Amino acid sequence: MIKYIINRILYSVPIIFLISIITFSLIQLPPGSYLDTVIVQMTEAGVEVDEAYLVSLKERYALDKSFIEQYYKWIKDIILEFEFGRSWLYERPIIELIGERLPWTLGISFLTFLFIWLISFPISVYSATHKYSFGDNLFTFLGFLGLGVPNFLFALILMWIGFKYFGIEIGGLFSEDYRNQNWNLGKLVDLLKHVWVPVLVLGTAGTAELIRTTRAVLLDELKKPYVIAALARGLSYNRVVWKYPVKFALNPFVSSIGLMMPMLISGSAIVSVVLSLPTIGPLQIRALMAQDMYLAGDILLLQSILVVAGTIISDILLAIIDPRIRIKEI
Repeated sequence: MIKYIINRILYSVPIIFLISIITFSLIQLPPGSYLDTVIVQMTEAGVEVDEAYLVSLKERYALDKSFIEQYYKWIKDIILEFEFGRSWLYERPIIELIGERLPWTLGISFLTFLFIWLISFPISVYSATHKYSFGDNLFTFLGFLGLGVPNFLFALILMWIGFKYFGIEIGGLFSEDYRNQNWNLGKLVDLLKHVWVPVLVLGTAGTAELIRTTRAVLLDELKKPYVIAALARGLSYNRVVWKYPVKFALNPFVSSIGLMMPMLISGSAIVSVVLSLPTIGPLQIRALMAQDMYLAGDILLLQSILVVAGTIISDILLAIIDPRIRIKEI
């Protein structure tokens, strides 16, 4: 098992290296250099262009060097010094901007995963064991509805319903009274009153998809000879279903960590803008619109690393619950 984990981690190293090259290439895509973009933005904002500031930027990012030298300095600073550079848009270190929003992004993603698993698992088991019943057809309809409605549109619908029929504004994670207060019990309760909205919006599509996937796996398992043989020997139907087919159906749940991580991170960007959430998504969108490419590139690199990490975690958990996977690896 330890060998399997080490192999998975080692396999991820060249993937992250390739991702970093692609990310830095995206930073270089806008016409002109990063320095030209800064000059244009400062001029449009009516700020006097400081030559000393431009020289410091050129030295900091090696803008007068080749692509390879610029990439080497960028990735070296990140790995050895944990230095992500400075955002000219916010005039602050990038690590501070990301550090303020990353915990909220991970927290909402974690709660969304819990929501998806807790809702989709019992529904998928019910749908598979009650095939074509009214409940199965109802959940199938709701599933297709959840997959078909975009997350941001669902968020807008909830905001409209909350304002029109209940007189409340659905947006943000805190009400105005607690937004700038220090943490206390009242602020925690206020957070719980608001956080269910983004969790529900982000988790709808993932829940619907996982229900369909797990239902299909269970239906295939219920047709296999070992299930028929167990039932023929007099074992109860519920015992057979929960002891064997349901155990095999856990694989899609665990693998969903790696599959849904990109969906939650990318999908949460627009939803975060709509719901005014303090996550990384709005920060990345504003950086791209303003062509603050080092900020946008660092966020993209971080998101990619989180996706790779999620895939590694799902692979390890799959190997734990299903020995066939690690045996094949050996």
